[in-house]
Amino acid sequence: MRVRPHRASTSARRGCLAVLAATAALLIGAVPASAAPGDASAHGVKLALSLQGSKAASAGPFAASDANGPSTNTFAGVEVPGVLKTGAVNTSASRDDKTGGVYANASTADVRVDLLKSVTGGITAAVVEADCQATQKGLSGKTKLVGADLGTLGVVGSDPAPNTTVDVELVGVDIAHVVFNEQVHNADGSLTVNAVHVELVGGVLGSIGTGDLVLSSATCGPAGLPIPLASGAGLWVSLGLLAVSAVPVGAVAIRRYRSDDPNAL
Repeated sequence: MRVRPHRASTSARRGCLAVLAATAALLIGAVPASAAPGDASAHGVKLALSLQGSKAASAGPFAASDANGPSTNTFAGVEVPGVLKTGAVNTSASRDDKTGGVYANASTADVRVDLLKSVTGGITAAVVEADCQATQKGLSGKTKLVGADLGTLGVVGSDPAPNTTVDVELVGVDIAHVVFNEQVHNADGSLTVNAVHVELVGGVLGSIGTGDLVLSSATCGPAGLPIPLASGAGLWVSLGLLAVSAVPVGAVAIRRYRSDDPNAL
């Protein structure tokens, strides 16, 4: 009977299919999208306000940058009468494909916030800066304030703790919150650092309006895989794994065919 040679041939074919399956799995794992490092982005100024007695004001983001490009950006200055005036805005965002880490920075110079001037006397700063980074160890971020004068809001250090918040009241009612070094952990695992976030919350008496003003914002991460498998050293790693996995499978198929024993190893 020639049943056994037929079975051995089937085993050989199965062995080849196993090799092809292993190859497909490795190549699928090498597709860039499945091994893409994390993203990073930054911008200097963004606002969306609805002020009492005025039309809604929306502007920005200014000088936006992204790890996917443009990786750096600059803007000469932002001026919204009665709300804000700044000097140069500079941002950057980068990715290190070798480590999978990302970094972002936003810096706004010569800041003057007039939005709450009638209540606080105004907010000024020589530099308002936010940055963040994501590595294989995790995410971190910080804010730097240089020459900050917060008027009647008091004093906030040059390196404020995360989510340092000052409430702004008018006749005993909260009309705004000013958050320094605001750190937001987003649903996608990334971290956003807003150096200064002014949030108008309205109020029954003396309301200025509603909306948000953000100065210097950076978003990072999470970190991606250290080396993209689709190119460079990662490709050779994939081919090496393919060779290691394919040789034993092929050897088993050949031995089964030659031994004419479906139970042979």
